[in-house]
Amino acid sequence: MSRDVSSGFLNAIYSQETDEVPICLLTVTHESLDEPIYISSDATTHLSDDPLLYGTESRGDQYIFLPFEFTLPDDRSDSPPRVELTMDNVDRTLVSILRTFVTPPSIKLEIILASDPDLVEIAMPVLQMSDATMEDHTILVSLVADALINEPHPAGQFTPGSFPGLF
Repeated sequence: MSRDVSSGFLNAIYSQETDEVPICLLTVTHESLDEPIYISSDATTHLSDDPLLYGTESRGDQYIFLPFEFTLPDDRSDSPPRVELTMDNVDRTLVSILRTFVTPPSIKLEIILASDPDLVEIAMPVLQMSDATMEDHTILVSLVADALINEPHPAGQFTPGSFPGLF
């Protein structure tokens, strides 16, 4: 699958050395949230003094800096796209937020360059959190595009209540 990206992005990716910084932006939405949570992988700009916040401003939204590592999915046709996020678990606030979700939140992942934060270079389809593993020092979150992971397996059971003619 080909992606249309700017020549500046391609130059930054293929250069041996570059001043360009790729930034991953996450937009987390859920019916239990009053407004989306905006997260950035880079502390590009100073957003506020009280509380002291760094992050990235893109298209009028302020994405709060939360250091995380991510792996982009490969473009294979035999499996749904899967993104792995690894975050430091230094503050238990993120754990408490993750535990409040009863159903999986939807997460939009976008890649931009720090030099042009309003131009989205790569945009993933809306992903859903499939699982989160919380350890002492790290949180590993898996995001998938296929909603079938949330379907029960097997889908139905042959019980006397569901299929009385069989019994």
